[in-house]
Amino acid sequence: MFLFKLPFKIGLLILAAIAAGVLWQQEQLAALALVHVNPLPETRALVAEQRYAEAGDYLDFFMDYEYVSQNPEAVALQTEIQAVRESLRYQAQKLADGLWLGTSDEVVGQAAGVITDFFVIGDLRDLAQQGSHWYQDEEVDEVLTALATLGVAASTAQALSTVATVGTGGAAAPTVAGSTAAKGGVVLLKAARKAGKLPTWLVTTIRESAETLMKTRKFEGVSDLLTDVYSVAKVRGGINLLDKTADVASLKRLAKVADTFGDHTATLYRLGGPVFIDTAQQANRLGVVTIKTAATYGQAGLRLLDKIGAINFVKYTARGGKMVYKGDILDLLARMLAALPAWVLYLLVGLGAVVWVPWQLLRRGYSLVRATA
Repeated sequence: MFLFKLPFKIGLLILAAIAAGVLWQQEQLAALALVHVNPLPETRALVAEQRYAEAGDYLDFFMDYEYVSQNPEAVALQTEIQAVRESLRYQAQKLADGLWLGTSDEVVGQAAGVITDFFVIGDLRDLAQQGSHWYQDEEVDEVLTALATLGVAASTAQALSTVATVGTGGAAAPTVAGSTAAKGGVVLLKAARKAGKLPTWLVTTIRESAETLMKTRKFEGVSDLLTDVYSVAKVRGGINLLDKTADVASLKRLAKVADTFGDHTATLYRLGGPVFIDTAQQANRLGVVTIKTAATYGQAGLRLLDKIGAINFVKYTARGGKMVYKGDILDLLARMLAALPAWVLYLLVGLGAVVWVPWQLLRRGYSLVRATA
């Protein structure tokens, strides 16, 4: 039969050997197939939309890695963004946004926007404004009203816990920290509301929390939610991240991630999406630095890190990095082999073994056994 002719058998044996090698070195091939994210197109797109704060944060994250920091185009783009952000005109515009709109994507505007809201006067102002809208038969923002109500309660809890701390010689200090974080959560929720970044589930929860507070007169029931909001929204770009949550559980997960990764959280989410959130839950096992490095390869890098662990990931990607002159052909070959399903590889190995089985000798031996039986 043609299938068992020598040239075909040799060719199939070679394929089987390659398949066996791929199965043996699958993790290393997967690492070789990884491709670094090029941050320049995304950064330029953000600059074109005049979102300089996001563009700067995004590119700054990558400048910690040589493949970007040694790129003259990246350095020039970073310099261009910094020049705009440091200009007096830009800073004045962001300050005005914070003062008049109550929200901004730059620190100077955010500080101006929330400074009054950290005091009870900001909440009373919002309640008075919404009350005026109601009296004049104009549209009332029920969410902002609910947030102002929560803000008054948070300010009261903050003041009472401060008095308790003085009276207990500092023993109640954790309570002060908790009430301050809760107040910060209210302030940042207001900013998110004005920026249109509050997800539907959080809008519903805010309304329900305000209603519960009015009935029970107890602030403790909402303080945990507000503290989680504060953990997420206080990091750079965090207000945009609130819109990525679906319920209280996902907010709590995101708050834990934000506490771990700080101001890089929004950029890492941009790179890895939900895959980053899942991987970040294992930061103690995988390591913060390793997760950041894996994110420079996008979701594929994060998935591989989760699959093979930090030690193997660092080892294999380091080997790939040393192959500076490996070339596009080897790069493409590694990606193709790594993309093959495991069942295809096992099938090739099996076929390679089957065609070399001495079927004629086995048939003769079987015939002799039957003849002598």
